[in-house]
Amino acid sequence: MRLTKKLLLSLLAISACAPVVSAVAGEGMYAVTVTNITRGVIFTPILVATHKKGHPLFMLGNPASDELVAVAESGNTDPLADKLTMSGIAYDTKSSGAPLFPGESVTVEVMMHDKFNYVSVVSMMLPTNDGFIAVNGVKGPEDKKTRNVMSPGFDAGSETNDEQFASIPGPFGGEGLSPNDNGEGYIHIHGGIHGIADVVAADYDWRNPTAKISIKRMK
Repeated sequence: MRLTKKLLLSLLAISACAPVVSAVAGEGMYAVTVTNITRGVIFTPILVATHKKGHPLFMLGNPASDELVAVAESGNTDPLADKLTMSGIAYDTKSSGAPLFPGESVTVEVMMHDKFNYVSVVSMMLPTNDGFIAVNGVKGPEDKKTRNVMSPGFDAGSETNDEQFASIPGPFGGEGLSPNDNGEGYIHIHGGIHGIADVVAADYDWRNPTAKISIKRMK
């Protein structure tokens, strides 16, 4: 009886010291924190995805995909999340679920895997016609480490930057998509707000970067 008790205590001690193993080998989690460092720009609900290497959301100088246009013009991340998931590129996709105002931060936790350890982030910038922030396929850090990424304001090049509220969705009351407007035709760094119409530059213009993104590997 005494020997059985000793054995039991030993087993409990070993169990307490043993590392917690994920239910799926190679699986883990990233905590992705996005901070809005602009003075007046609002970020629409933010999409965070973990995915395979070699699958960036976009290429500067190339036309934006329809799914990226949906984000940049209307803040709708569902088509892009669905495409990443159904194609097998993504391991997990999550949305922050709410707008992010200047000076605020939000943390989104996403599952990752050793073969799906790249992180992308995307969100529309309001009030712009087709501006967005992004992390475009950055390798996630190792255990307990953090990787910081700064995002400029990107322009999808899919809609003319007319700065009219009628072309800007959300609280500005405009339409989310402009299918008959091809804009510049390619993705580039956004030129900011110039105050040529309804959007007041003194209130909403920015200087890059626009967002700080911290990616932490959780134990």
